[in-house]
Amino acid sequence: MAEFKIVVGDDAGDTRQFDVDGQDANRFLGREIGEEVDGAAVGADGVDLIITGGSDKAGRPMREDVPGGDLKELLLEGGVGYKPSRDGERKRVTVRGRQVSEETVQINARVEGSIATALGEDEEATEADADDEDDEE
Repeated sequence: MAEFKIVVGDDAGDTRQFDVDGQDANRFLGREIGEEVDGAAVGADGVDLIITGGSDKAGRPMREDVPGGDLKELLLEGGVGYKPSRDGERKRVTVRGRQVSEETVQINARVEGSIATALGEDEEATEADADDEDDEE
């Protein structure tokens, strides 16, 4: 049985994390980076989530240019999975393919517009909660 942590971000930079399993998790299996998935899995009915990436249990990132969901060693000059410390530096890095599989633990996705609107939350109440948290600190 598949279980995922779905991290959903929006255009404003707000993010929310959801744990999904069972039938909701099966909606993501076999999907690839860039595909749209129905947001009902995270409680956002009528909104599509766009898969932007993810990682497995060891923290290896998914790369859009690697087909399938298997591990692959690539010689990288930069991009997802490796940030060189100087110009021209390259490194062999193990990454996972672009397809969501049973080995995937976290899926990153984004929603057009606002997450609060997609989830049906009252944005004013959300902002008031944030202000209350700031006052407590």
